[in-house]
Amino acid sequence: MHEVSLMEQTLHIAIENARQHGSNKIDRLKMRLGEMSGVVPEALQFAFDALKQGTIAAEAILEIETVPVICYCHRCQTSFHPAHLFYECPDCGELSRDPQSGREIELTSLELSEQ
Repeated sequence: MHEVSLMEQTLHIAIENARQHGSNKIDRLKMRLGEMSGVVPEALQFAFDALKQGTIAAEAILEIETVPVICYCHRCQTSFHPAHLFYECPDCGELSRDPQSGREIELTSLELSEQ
């Protein structure tokens, strides 16, 4: 389960960032996960709940935004959300080899406070 190691790294980054800003409590972490990232949001949430115990994020909430796959069709010169795994343009049927989003794994924000 790579979600555990991913969350370990994310919490490490969050805690270091909080300390650099003089905070001793993390209230909320916000992440963006692309549909193609290979990360299962429920498993990431489970890892977060387990790993945050005993840290300055022990009472924090994890918010996960799912980023859809958006592809670009060079023939039609348009972006589209593929209907299935093959990233086929809905207008011309050409397979897109140019996903523009959907691979993200980002820690986008932290809400910090002092106890």
